[in-house]
Amino acid sequence: MHYDVFAICSALMDVQARVEAEHLTRLGLTPGAMHLIEADERTRLLSEVEPLIVNTAAGGSGANTAMGVAALGGTACFAGRVGRDRFGSEYTQSLGLAGVQPSLSIGDGPTGLCIVLITPDGQRTMCTYLGESRLLAPENLPLPELRRAHTMYATGYLWDSPVQKETVRLAMATANEAAIPISLSLADTFCIERHRDEFRCLVHDEVDILFANEAEALLLVDAEDVLQAAERLATMRPLCFITLGDKGALVAHRNVVQHIETTAVNPVDTTGAGDAFAAGVLYGLNRNRTPIEAAALGNRLAAHVVSRLGPRPDTGFAASLTASHHPQG
Repeated sequence: MHYDVFAICSALMDVQARVEAEHLTRLGLTPGAMHLIEADERTRLLSEVEPLIVNTAAGGSGANTAMGVAALGGTACFAGRVGRDRFGSEYTQSLGLAGVQPSLSIGDGPTGLCIVLITPDGQRTMCTYLGESRLLAPENLPLPELRRAHTMYATGYLWDSPVQKETVRLAMATANEAAIPISLSLADTFCIERHRDEFRCLVHDEVDILFANEAEALLLVDAEDVLQAAERLATMRPLCFITLGDKGALVAHRNVVQHIETTAVNPVDTTGAGDAFAAGVLYGLNRNRTPIEAAALGNRLAAHVVSRLGPRPDTGFAASLTASHHPQG
């Protein structure tokens, strides 16, 4: 089987719970922030919120993008690592039900979790336990699956774990040998601050398709505004897509910057919007759409995801979106 996208990222089970603001205060959590937690905190937090859980599903940026590609009718394989536990089994099943080929190594520790606490005002406070996900090693990488992909997709979070960094470097080298385009999502500003010099080298020398939001683009190239950032990125190697939230996106490549509008929606949950945008873009590019057409598809898919609870699109909407973007003639 051949794949539109081979995605590699931390495998995190999303656990969403509806809580009151007092819960956050009692747990010592900053509302709206992302907190990295350790094993004992994971156990305590799960015990606290278990009766309040409203949804669990396979997550993590790379998996969200792979599932978005599959929802559009494409093919995707996801490589990650989970634990030999209930959440690891659920993660594998969730990927399969979403139409993604799971290629997961299994360790003896707990599966990584992203516990999302949703307060009545709609704000989301995330508590992330990386668990086994950070131990994805080079020997776990399914190279035959990667070699059958049209595009490789990775996220900047992988550079935070020495083992995962070694693994993604092997994946990139394998993709280069097979002439497979490499796409990279920069992940977040804190990740860029930790690895900016290395990311700059990647953008200059190895990455073919780059995804960033406005803040990430500014930080990567030391720009004063997003247009300046886009103009600088347009002189570099990759085809660059910069998401601007409700203002759409910029496409920067070969010294040209173009702006793409998005559809106005009432935001319900912004989780996974960037992942959905990347899914739409990669699906479009793999079907010979122009970068502008691919960005328009990404914008529409992201707008849909923002308008509903959860980081992934409704498959029925995604199918109708694919049909509306099908080339005529």
